[in-house]
Amino acid sequence: MVVSIQDLIDEPILIVALISTVVGAFLIVALFNMLIGRIEKRGDLEKGTLVHMRRFFQIIIYTTAGFVILHILKVDITGMVAGLGVGALVIGFGVKDIIENWVSGVMIMWGKTYAIGDVIRVGDLTGTVTDIALRTTKLKTYDRNEIIIPNSVLMQEKIINLTSGTRESVISVTFAIDYTADSGKAKSIIENILKNHKSVIFNLKRKREIRFVFRNKEWTNEIEALFWINDPPQEEFIKSNITELIQKEFRNEGILPPIPALMRKEYLPEQNTTDERQSE
Repeated sequence: MVVSIQDLIDEPILIVALISTVVGAFLIVALFNMLIGRIEKRGDLEKGTLVHMRRFFQIIIYTTAGFVILHILKVDITGMVAGLGVGALVIGFGVKDIIENWVSGVMIMWGKTYAIGDVIRVGDLTGTVTDIALRTTKLKTYDRNEIIIPNSVLMQEKIINLTSGTRESVISVTFAIDYTADSGKAKSIIENILKNHKSVIFNLKRKREIRFVFRNKEWTNEIEALFWINDPPQEEFIKSNITELIQKEFRNEGILPPIPALMRKEYLPEQNTTDERQSE
């Protein structure tokens, strides 16, 4: 029989038990949070792992306290579940997604797929992980938008960790120049600017090199530069700054972008004269 308000008045020990259970649960969680705080200061564990431990422990303690309170109030939990019948089934379907997200969150935590501070790519979305909960993961994109993604969705997608816990990642920038321009000179300009850029890592001993991929297309030569940077969350801003510096140097050195056929006479009179002589 469920305890009534009159029963609580008649038996103060029940009130004491309820208060002790609630206060005890909060004290245990507070002590655990203090312990996690000390571990975090020492840096013994990753911040993402500590966040998971704190939240998982809170769920366990508060759930246990809830069952203890129901027991003190003499609530027949088994009878409640059985009495729900179809309602329990409906609720089960309703919490299905929540359970999937929790399970996915635990798998991400223990599998160390990514951690807070990592830069990951999920489909066409790239961002820095700012929070990992049991249900969701928060990403901050380069345009400073915060994206909240259910963990179950993440586990179904291909996740690329661009940093893997380090503060370095490989990026690439592609430049298109006219096919008549000096490609060697263009690569030399790109390499010099990258080596002297504060956000670019160049260390041959650590295999942090600058590499080039050359592609030839109609009227166009493409030069793709691959290099390491020291601040992955700022990738788009670093690429923008580097691109601006290199294009400015290209203009100073007379390295032109691809020029359409109809405009070549205006921009490349020497090349046009050479082509006419060859045709004669």
